Amino acid sequence: MIYQNPVFWGVLVFVGIIAGYFIRQLIAAKQSSSIEQKTRKQFEEAKIKANEIILEARGKAAVLLEETQKSEREQKFQLTKVEERLMRKEELLEKQWVDIRNQENQLKDDDGKIKIAKTQLDELKEKLSSEFERIAKLSETEAREKLLQEIKEKYKEDLTAAAQKLIKERKEEIEKKGAEIMAMAMQRLARTHAAETTTSIFNLEDEELKGKIIGREGRNIRALERETGAEFIIDETPGAIVISSFDPVRREIARLALEKLVKDGRIQPAKIEEKVEEAKTEVNKIMAERGEEAAHEIGVYNLPKEIVQLLGRLHFRTSYGQNVLAHSVECAHLAGMIATELNLNVETAKLGALLHDIGKAIDQEVGGSHVEVGQRILRKFGVKDEIIKAMEAHHEEYPFSSSESYVVAAADALSASRPGARRDTLENYLKRLENLEKIAKEFEGIKNAYAISAGRELRVFVVPEKIDDFGALQLARDIAVRIESELKYPGEIKVNVIREMRAVEYAR
Repeated sequence: MIYQNPVFWGVLVFVGIIAGYFIRQLIAAKQSSSIEQKTRKQFEEAKIKANEIILEARGKAAVLLEETQKSEREQKFQLTKVEERLMRKEELLEKQWVDIRNQENQLKDDDGKIKIAKTQLDELKEKLSSEFERIAKLSETEAREKLLQEIKEKYKEDLTAAAQKLIKERKEEIEKKGAEIMAMAMQRLARTHAAETTTSIFNLEDEELKGKIIGREGRNIRALERETGAEFIIDETPGAIVISSFDPVRREIARLALEKLVKDGRIQPAKIEEKVEEAKTEVNKIMAERGEEAAHEIGVYNLPKEIVQLLGRLHFRTSYGQNVLAHSVECAHLAGMIATELNLNVETAKLGALLHDIGKAIDQEVGGSHVEVGQRILRKFGVKDEIIKAMEAHHEEYPFSSSESYVVAAADALSASRPGARRDTLENYLKRLENLEKIAKEFEGIKNAYAISAGRELRVFVVPEKIDDFGALQLARDIAVRIESELKYPGEIKVNVIREMRAVEYAR
């Protein structure tokens, strides 16, 4: 059969291959035609888009070119204006330069003329001087002296009278002005005065407390007097104890200690020592407060704390019965007013017056006058030299070295001379008591010494390790002899030397 013939199948395969080839070519041709069309289409679109971009770019370039040309025109216009301005300035500078050159030439000409005129003037002056000497047969100096001498001789009496009149009128005017300033200062500062006393009254709510304060065989009151240095007078006056001491600090410590003991209720020697120490601490605090109040009243806020503390101590010092701190504050006010009227340094005058008696705060403990002690204190704490110079001359121990020193001295005199400000007899009495204690403390082995009973008794406490019983007897005699030889006083003074031995041990 034909289907079983290999040749048939070979021809059929060949024909199929040929047919497949032509079909493949036909399909490829169709595909190629399709890609070519698509490519041609994309090319056309790209060409159109490129034309649009070119047109857009040309438009932008035209706008940019126009803006650039406009900016260039503006810059060119500005440069033209700057160039014109520079040209005008250059013309102005050239004109000024020409003027300067002309002025310089003119000055040179004037300078030459001045030199010539000066030379001619010197020649004429020399010629006139020579002619004058030739005529008068005197030198210029001799002629001047002779002329002055003749005028002096001729008008001597008139000149003397005129000078004396001028001095008198000026002196009267100065004295009148000074009196006005002093009167004004005194009238503006009208402070009250209260003379200090040597006693304080301590009021008791319960009369039975007097027995507790005295203690068994008087041991409590003796301990109080020993620790405070003040005298406690317990008599029949109802509800009151008199505390007596010429030293206001001791008197205040004694009053505060007694007040604390009465509040505590336990009155015994050990408690007395404790309360006296508390009172001393409280008094030191009061001193600081008083010093700050005084400084603030004057308007001074930069004083060292140590100076302020010493100012507060003056609250417990008196001078002829006048409170020293109140006196110092008053002096500062007066000095400030006087310095203001005289156009002087008000701050220096006020500080010099406020600190002029600062040495009295510790003059009992340090040698030298209160002025010298005050100088050392102020220099130690860095107070300005002009303030020290203002305060050091108020008793004329040192020369008046500034105008403010005269003001401080005047203020001190005004404050001290006010009616009722001071009492001489009280001051003399207090000085005598101070001298009593001072004499006793100069001996070796003395722990403390107190003048009590209005100066009729001197109680001396000795160090028991340094002075024995026999030494205490000899010490009492030596002190009495020294008082007799150095002090003047009415009546007699009892010297009481106390030697107390204490043995203390702790059980643990």
